[in-house]
Amino acid sequence: MDKPARILVVDDDENIRITIEAILKNEGYDVDVAASGNEAIKKAETSAYSVALIDIRLPDMEGTELLTNMKDTVPKTRKIILTGYPSMQNAIDAVNNRADAYLMKPVDMEKLLEIVNQQLKIQEAERTYSEQKVAEFIESRVKEITKMQP
Repeated sequence: MDKPARILVVDDDENIRITIEAILKNEGYDVDVAASGNEAIKKAETSAYSVALIDIRLPDMEGTELLTNMKDTVPKTRKIILTGYPSMQNAIDAVNNRADAYLMKPVDMEKLLEIVNQQLKIQEAERTYSEQKVAEFIESRVKEITKMQP
């Protein structure tokens, strides 16, 4: 059996964290929460997450800043910005800082689950592609080495 996807919910609003955590756990995901950007960074240093749901406004930094401060993982953690302050500039900042999706609050939970599932499928495709490329590289190197041997 595959392990459930790990999801990090980063929001300073405790009610939002609790609600999203409960819904995601009900869907079978392994969920962790953080109330600040620094807490999220610390958690991401010791755990790998498939998806991070990040509030645009956190007490210690902007969510767009957190996008670039979280450790890169393989496969890449899919990052979704949640905002109660939708604006063109927020959307541009999110995209420029490598957000993979952007949702407005109040969050439609069905839409959130749809986006999370979509991002997990993209992540799986990226992982499969990376594995194929590594296998192709190894295969070509073995052929080269075999040709060089007497």
